[in-house]
Amino acid sequence: MNTKYDHLSKEELVSLLLSRDSSRKIGLVWERDELDHEKSLNNDFVTLDFEQNYSLGEAPYDNLLIEGDNFDALRYLNIAYKGRVKCIYIDPPYNTGNKDFIYNDRFVDKEDAWRHSKWLEYLYRRLELAKDLLSVDGVIFVSIGEEEYSHLSLLMEQVFPGKKVCTFVWRRRSGANDEKNWFVSEDHEYILCYANPGFTFAGINKDWSKATDDGDDRGPWVDGPLNQGKDIKQRPESYYQIFNPVTDTWYPCDPDSVWRFATIERAKAGKKIRTKYMEELVEEDRISWPANEQTVTYNSLEELNEALENGSAPHNLRVYERYEVLKEEIVNGTADARILENIPPFEFWIGKKIGMGKPRLKRYVSEIKKTDKPLSTWVLPSSIKKVDLEEIDLEEVVAFTVGYTSEGTSLLSKMVGNKDFQYPKPLSLIKSLVRQSTDSSSNDIVLDFFAGSGTTGHAVMEVNAEDDGNRRYILVSSTEATIADPEKNVCRDITAKRLRAAIEGYSWRTAKGIQKVEGLGGSFAYFKTQRIPHNNLYLDINHDQIWYALQQMYADSITPFLHKSPIQIFEKESLLIIYIPQLDSESYLAAMTKFEKRKVPTIVYTWQSGLLKQKIHSEHIFLQNLPDVLIERFGGSQ
Repeated sequence: MNTKYDHLSKEELVSLLLSRDSSRKIGLVWERDELDHEKSLNNDFVTLDFEQNYSLGEAPYDNLLIEGDNFDALRYLNIAYKGRVKCIYIDPPYNTGNKDFIYNDRFVDKEDAWRHSKWLEYLYRRLELAKDLLSVDGVIFVSIGEEEYSHLSLLMEQVFPGKKVCTFVWRRRSGANDEKNWFVSEDHEYILCYANPGFTFAGINKDWSKATDDGDDRGPWVDGPLNQGKDIKQRPESYYQIFNPVTDTWYPCDPDSVWRFATIERAKAGKKIRTKYMEELVEEDRISWPANEQTVTYNSLEELNEALENGSAPHNLRVYERYEVLKEEIVNGTADARILENIPPFEFWIGKKIGMGKPRLKRYVSEIKKTDKPLSTWVLPSSIKKVDLEEIDLEEVVAFTVGYTSEGTSLLSKMVGNKDFQYPKPLSLIKSLVRQSTDSSSNDIVLDFFAGSGTTGHAVMEVNAEDDGNRRYILVSSTEATIADPEKNVCRDITAKRLRAAIEGYSWRTAKGIQKVEGLGGSFAYFKTQRIPHNNLYLDINHDQIWYALQQMYADSITPFLHKSPIQIFEKESLLIIYIPQLDSESYLAAMTKFEKRKVPTIVYTWQSGLLKQKIHSEHIFLQNLPDVLIERFGGSQ
């Protein structure tokens, strides 16, 4: 069998092997060189054509829907959006082999020997382009199933090294029969989260309605645990008894969950601690003592021993039942000798009033630095019962509660009447991610370059409606046409249709009659990608394509190209952008008139900057030559 190494000598082969051995590293390897590259990979320049008939609403358009290969779209977006996207969410094909992944106009099936490598190469090239779009505080979420989870984890680490935040796990369905002959029901999926250093989740505002307001000058307070998740063996120095001087009550320490705070009695000379000592907390009335609690007093050792034997003694005193075992562990060297030193003599408790409850820490609302609960990576189903939630410890964290995949399927059917689109994500899931990762007061951009049915755009609109936000979305959706189905167009017939339904409102028929949902309002501009060979760029690129790119570089919205105007103008309070498609007397006069009216920094884009420079003499006017500016910013192929 002929191979590509046949022409190499023995010495050259050895050299090649040594080179490969020396360059090996922990990570992901796939057969990049052996793959037939995608048909989408090319060195053409990419532009956008505005499609008025498929757009919705009046200009200026705040949101974009782009029809085309997302490799092309991502290269184009690098012109205007590099470092500007706050949140990227994608739901790429899961590569199950069940006609969910198209490579070179054909579905990749389970029998394809290059199936995983094709998928990795396909996704790698797109992630490499997408990472440059993220802002300094940007985040990317990637949904995936079991089939490619391990591969995707390694790939994400390769593209975004050291930037992993977490992996969310959500239950996509309530349960089904086993599918893989192993009698197991695979009901969950993952969402991998990677982010730039400036990112943080918003968290959920804590509920202070139950805070205690007892007239304390420090304001209302809530109680929190005074103990920690360490036992006496792990933290022997934190095992000690505490005393309530007001009620003359002693509280033994729980040997399985010792106190969180140090005691002055065991403070090391010269060592500073970041928190207060327990004695200081008691003195400053920062301890929430059990109210109306039961106490007990033992007047002799016999009474205490009897209480320990019959199980009526306070739970925390039962450390004495383990005393001999602890002593043996110390002798064997498996436990710290300080353990026994810190357990008071048995006689210590005779004659003392001992509390049966557990003191807690007062946390004054005015002093709490973080007023939000952090986000849990556990995504709970919205159908979970209240009684079940009560058994889940969510005191200090909050979990998303979202619907199943069936929610997404049902909603899409109501909105566009389509039941063929496979497994759209539930709207509640994407809304939760958008709400947690973006700011309602900013014009944050949310990008989805595997937009599919348009759930991400719909989610952005709904979150904006709920908190009066100004977020914008950019969706990229392909036609998903194949050789077998060349007329298919998911972007036009599903994505755009869903966005239109969300904006204008929609209705569906039920057994009880017609159900209606009011529209959210808004608009979107529909664009199609167009490739232009670099050799023909000067001749084939259109003026409107240039103007759309320039607007996206500076504006938060898009207006159509004015064909009858000699120049195109975009104005901000302290900036003026002018595009001169063709320099002649009419366009020159129009530009000069604008210069005179607005004495602000002005950037002029023109094909003839050298000629215009001879006529303009102003320190606040800056000339940029086309198409060089766009070519420099364009995201080329890798």
